[in-house]
Amino acid sequence: MPAVVVIGAQWGDEGKGKATDQLGSRVDYVVKFNGGNNAGHTVVVGDEKYALHLLPSGILSPGCTPVIGNGVVVDLEVLFQEVDDLEARGVDTSKLLVSANAHLIPPYNRTLDKVTERFLGKRQIGTTGRGIGPTYADKMSRVGIRVQDLFDESILRQKIEGALSLKNQLLVKVYNRRAVEVDEVADHLLGFAERVRPMVADSSLVLNEALDAGKNVVFEAGQATMLDVDHGTYPFVTSSSATAAGACTGSGIGPTRIDRVVGVIKAYTTRVGEGPFPTELHDDKGEFLRKTGGEFGVTTGRARRTGWYDAVVARYSSRINGLTDLVLTKLDVLTGLETVPVCVGYDVGGVRYDEMPPDQSAFHHATPIYEELPGWWEDISGVRRFEDLPPTCQDYVLALEEMSGTRISAIGVGPDREATISRHDLLG
Repeated sequence: MPAVVVIGAQWGDEGKGKATDQLGSRVDYVVKFNGGNNAGHTVVVGDEKYALHLLPSGILSPGCTPVIGNGVVVDLEVLFQEVDDLEARGVDTSKLLVSANAHLIPPYNRTLDKVTERFLGKRQIGTTGRGIGPTYADKMSRVGIRVQDLFDESILRQKIEGALSLKNQLLVKVYNRRAVEVDEVADHLLGFAERVRPMVADSSLVLNEALDAGKNVVFEAGQATMLDVDHGTYPFVTSSSATAAGACTGSGIGPTRIDRVVGVIKAYTTRVGEGPFPTELHDDKGEFLRKTGGEFGVTTGRARRTGWYDAVVARYSSRINGLTDLVLTKLDVLTGLETVPVCVGYDVGGVRYDEMPPDQSAFHHATPIYEELPGWWEDISGVRRFEDLPPTCQDYVLALEEMSGTRISAIGVGPDREATISRHDLLG
């Protein structure tokens, strides 16, 4: 039985939640291993639409155990708001597990996130202001607060006091904000202790025992490859490891346990926030993709930047993650275009790059080199077999497969859970 990692192969918002959810009926555990509530998944089940931010998408699959791994940063207020919202809609959340080693987002980090972005002005990163970055910084600086600290009030207060000794200096002397009181933070966090206690587990042990027992486990990334802190478009990235390797450090399983790595990729490209984006469109075609594809952030509501499919990025993601499969989403959005451009390389100062340029400056100045592929006009939202797609649509998929260097095993042709064409079994 496999351990499957599902990652975003572009800048996020590719439809990872739907891809994971579709595996849910055959999966025993779904693990979120990085990020926090700075990203979101939209999953459509029948007539119901669910927007998930912190919870793994497996929460919607009966019989599946959703796990928040140690690599996630957890805002307890957001966690329980999501749990309450789902319970109110009849979703059973009783199986949810939270790693004892996951770090908590204290209120002062949300404040620091927002004021720091404003302070940066034109140099701002484009964060969501939810305290994610400062919490990961605390983790690396060894002044973070973990879920397990909630159950030892003395240690919790000591850790909060240690963190605030420096942060209050910044808040007061640099940002002209009021100092944060230790008791204020401690009382806020302790208010969640008893409710979260039944969920807390040694998730590494749970997952390894599940794999030993032959269970199916899916590891679900937040954000995406091009936002990875090491391999993305630094510094316009997230603060965690959003690539396949992050599944190991963020959940406590060894790399030899992973059987497949599935990249989810749109039939075009989007990104949110600042940073380079070679195929970005600023014309009516970009607006067409935005409106037709509903390209607005699940978590932030921000309009996404849109552009054509970038095969250079796809090849890079394949290499960085060791992809075994691609899930191509939102193919239906391209219906009605006479031709569909695909970026096959970059021009940087007269030099052609068929692979990712070696430095950020070159990538920032990259001009896309396009190949025009014929479009199609037929409605494909009801198609469930690849051979029933219009011939030019089939040709588009096969061209992307060849350019991207990884087989396309599933194709999304609509937002519904069932609106998918399967070419290869992702768990087989």
